[in-house]
Amino acid sequence: MPAFDDFLKAFPDYQGTGRIDALRSSEYRRLDAQHHVYLDYTGGGLHAESQVREHTALLNNRVLGNPHSVSLTSSGMTDLVERTRRAVLAWFNAEGAYTAIFTQNATGALKHVGESYPFGPRGRCLLSMDNHNSVNGIREFAAARGAAVAYVPLTTPELRMDRDRLRELLEEASTSANNLFAFPAQSNFSGVKHPLEIIEEAHDRGWDVVLDAAAFVPTSRLDLAAVRPDFVSISFYKMFGYPTGVGCLLVRNSALRKLHRPWFAGGTVNFASVEGRCHILAPGEAGFEDGTLNYLAIPAVEIGLRHLDTIGIDTIQARVRCLTGWLLQSLLELRHTNGRPMVRIYGPLTSAARGGIVTMNFYDPEGHLLDYRRVEELATQNRISLRTGCFCNPGAGEAAEGLTANDVSAALEESADMTMPRFLQIITHRGGKSAGAIRVSLGLASNFGDVDAFVKFAASLRDQTRMTIGEVSFDIESCRVIRDGS
Repeated sequence: MPAFDDFLKAFPDYQGTGRIDALRSSEYRRLDAQHHVYLDYTGGGLHAESQVREHTALLNNRVLGNPHSVSLTSSGMTDLVERTRRAVLAWFNAEGAYTAIFTQNATGALKHVGESYPFGPRGRCLLSMDNHNSVNGIREFAAARGAAVAYVPLTTPELRMDRDRLRELLEEASTSANNLFAFPAQSNFSGVKHPLEIIEEAHDRGWDVVLDAAAFVPTSRLDLAAVRPDFVSISFYKMFGYPTGVGCLLVRNSALRKLHRPWFAGGTVNFASVEGRCHILAPGEAGFEDGTLNYLAIPAVEIGLRHLDTIGIDTIQARVRCLTGWLLQSLLELRHTNGRPMVRIYGPLTSAARGGIVTMNFYDPEGHLLDYRRVEELATQNRISLRTGCFCNPGAGEAAEGLTANDVSAALEESADMTMPRFLQIITHRGGKSAGAIRVSLGLASNFGDVDAFVKFAASLRDQTRMTIGEVSFDIESCRVIRDGS
């Protein structure tokens, strides 16, 4: 395999990640058995077979009940939930300094912060333009309580935060008010890893900090003894695939006292009275874990963490870094017959300070944008799973394509009932811009074959136009381009 030999010469560290190949053959064998190229790890991680077996065995060998009691089955379940909570804190080196609040997902964790943070008229809410919509939504809570809302712009073409403008915006905070700054440790759009040292820069200027770590922690170590954001959102299925329906908000203990819940629910109170119209919220995490937790699923989190530990997060990070570097290099080399580039990559063009997310669009020989939805259809026909759209991160996409507030306003004037497909149609027609893209993301079980298959698929689009792209197909087994049924 000449391509693989070239890859190893360029990225020799990959050879130190061989244990993942053995795991893929045993724990993730369904991928190769079904000839599936999975490139959507940021959308959702893949579980190992042993995770499900161990969790199923635990459930089948125990009688476990709702933990909100002191019965035998309830106390047994409580022990498992609390053991998992301790495992989560240990994984992030957060024991003693943070509280782990289980939520339905990362979105639920971020909503806790938005609705409970004490925004006020003299306070500020500062967001990176590169943020998931679940972070963007915090601005609605801030604005409703009179806080000023601002965004940190991104530099182009690498889509990194503008550090000079960030410093200016951080200086605008009043230290006598409550100020909240939120950004992702890793962009779910471009793969950029934003510098974690800005957490302390913000603290020094009177800000509390939300770190969205959902896209970062599946392939990178987050040490909360080294960096100390006040609030951290986590999604476990993105880390190790199973279980879904369980997320986490890690709250620095000194910041937990700032949060004031606007309501209470079952399981969150030590006392509540109808006649007295009063309630006393339970302290710590209990005051935020609404109703009945997904308690049978929570022990699977500890199992997943143990699975990651057997592989080593550094090993995963090294493999993803090598594969991402090769993918970037290979895509940038693709040219149409006339010499024009086939692919535009959004964000950094090397693996420096970036993760395993590569977002792109394809262009025809005349420089016209190829519909990313059609590219996804073709990939699906060839058993390649990737993701298209704006990835719930409109700010990064707008910065990447140079979309302005005027562009958005003009589009809204044409269609009051706006949807993303309609917005794409309007923006493309008006100025040839795109409101969406194609995202390939690598993770725990990725290997060279996955990346090589995608590069060959991408190469099969050479010299295709907007008129002919519907006729192209790619045979992943023989690596042949098939046209017109031949």
